[in-house]
Amino acid sequence: MRSRRTVVAYTPFPNIEARNALQSGIEIPLLVRLMRVPEDARILEVGCGRGVALPVLAALRRPRRLVGIDIDPDLVSIARRTIEQAGLSAEVARADVRALPFPDHSFDVVIDFGTCYHIAGSERAVSEIERVLEPGGRFVTETRASQALAHPIRSSGRGLPWRAAPGLERTRRAVLWSCQVKREAVAG
Repeated sequence: MRSRRTVVAYTPFPNIEARNALQSGIEIPLLVRLMRVPEDARILEVGCGRGVALPVLAALRRPRRLVGIDIDPDLVSIARRTIEQAGLSAEVARADVRALPFPDHSFDVVIDFGTCYHIAGSERAVSEIERVLEPGGRFVTETRASQALAHPIRSSGRGLPWRAAPGLERTRRAVLWSCQVKREAVAG
């Protein structure tokens, strides 16, 4: 008998300034270094929330294109103010990771600080991320261990449905983060 998981409506995470400071000062720089996020890349952050990571990514990697998306219109407004105040030429859009509004192969790097663990239909999200990645592109995401530490109740028993993205192959893992690389297209 299969168990059924109840789908809970979207509930935004609370804004905790101490958490934001730790993320921008420690977590993002470590993620960039350990997951070898390249410079001058086209970077998409899914579930960008208030835009905390965008200025840090811009400063550390000097991306050719930097985009943040979130489904919550209030958070998108806050993220837009964040990048405006930082003087960044980045884009923030209201979008659903399960239906990304970008053409195939639009990004070299997609970063997810746990959004795909907290949504219904994560299979579609992972598949969409694979679609918008350039062959050889990287999907950098938090691991189950990271989610268990940060959100022990909310993420209990959740993992990412890697079977939905067969073209992604794990290449790096550093306890809290994992990097999946999109396989190069095979000539037919």
